[in-house]
Amino acid sequence: MVIDEEHAYRVCSARDARFDGCFVHAVRTTGIYCRPSCPAVTPKRRNSRFFLTAAAAQSAGFRACRRCLPDATPGSPEWNLRADLAGRAMRLISDGAVERDGVSGLAAKLGYSERHLTRVLTAELGAGPLALARAHRAHAARLLIETTELPFADIAFAAGFASVRQFNDTIRMVFASTPSEMRGRGKAPVGTPGRIVLRLPYRPPFDAVGLLAYFRARALPGVEEVTDDSYARTMSLPHGEATVRLTFPVDHVLCSLRLADVRDLGAAVSRVRRLLDLDADPVAVDSFLGADPVIGPLVRAVPGIRVAGSVDGAETLLRLVAPFEGVPLQIPDGALTHLYSAGDHPVTEALASGRLVVDVGRSIEDLTEELAHLVGSAVADEVAMRVLGAPDVLVLPRSLRDMASHGPDWRPWRSYAGAHLTRKAATS
Repeated sequence: MVIDEEHAYRVCSARDARFDGCFVHAVRTTGIYCRPSCPAVTPKRRNSRFFLTAAAAQSAGFRACRRCLPDATPGSPEWNLRADLAGRAMRLISDGAVERDGVSGLAAKLGYSERHLTRVLTAELGAGPLALARAHRAHAARLLIETTELPFADIAFAAGFASVRQFNDTIRMVFASTPSEMRGRGKAPVGTPGRIVLRLPYRPPFDAVGLLAYFRARALPGVEEVTDDSYARTMSLPHGEATVRLTFPVDHVLCSLRLADVRDLGAAVSRVRRLLDLDADPVAVDSFLGADPVIGPLVRAVPGIRVAGSVDGAETLLRLVAPFEGVPLQIPDGALTHLYSAGDHPVTEALASGRLVVDVGRSIEDLTEELAHLVGSAVADEVAMRVLGAPDVLVLPRSLRDMASHGPDWRPWRSYAGAHLTRKAATS
């Protein structure tokens, strides 16, 4: 990936928030990197550098701006658009794969050697897997510092650091602050005991009503709870069970997490963001589809539509093909009483044995080909769209299959075109 630096500089000069999370703007004279919309005075062009990731900026010796908090932005929509090795790796790193399995485990999941993976990520993104994972750990640590009263030693290990010293050094390097200073100026909402409350940013507009309607139509009792203005569900995370409650104020999603193990914070946030499609670029989608004569009126009527994603690839697949069985939570959370589990089915057995893997590290082509043989192409396409965030997969209800002939006109955003048509059909 190559950044058009002249265009990037114009974006920063205009403080265009639509590009927050797509790249970072570093300033040679101050040693600081910012989000494109940072309100600080725009530096001269000759003093500006641009990086695709915060990790690349950190590796080049820059620290995060205290004013604009460049790590607290929506993620880049590139990781859903890209199905290559770099995109697959970024999705797994955001899910905490390096903290759990190391770089060797990440490389094994992707089917490449550590050396090749490091070479590709460094060439494509300006930072290797360790640097990208360190940026992920720093972000998770900042969330815990500012939103909990956990001791810093507990935060260090929960965020994936090997030692308290490494944690302190990284926080000082990335944020030019000590953990104590960051906690003193924390601006995020502080949760009640046992809960972590976060603000999740997105690029507006955002169709929360449509997401709630989608969840309501498919909610499983005990696993999910949907009200007029909130969605809650249970999750099975790498280190234990969790519950999440989501509400939708005007300019962000308010996320309340209850975790059995705080080491799962990063994975939980990443999965919730994917569930709500928070890293989408709705302006790009709406400007293209809004000009289409067939679905343009739908797009203009409902701007900012999102394609509901997934918090667990195996669950998403099994909900489409297998009978539901619940596993009781160790500690119920109101109406949330069970984790998702599926009954007997050939796919259940394939997943349990490891013969089938459905996670964000798979390529779209490989996963859909493998699933098509097991469960059919329609299910395979929906799994690719929801688990991998594939933006160009046309999934339609049976009543609208005749609209598929228009699919070529809606590329590369067929997933969103299908979401508009499905939403319209559900409300007709």
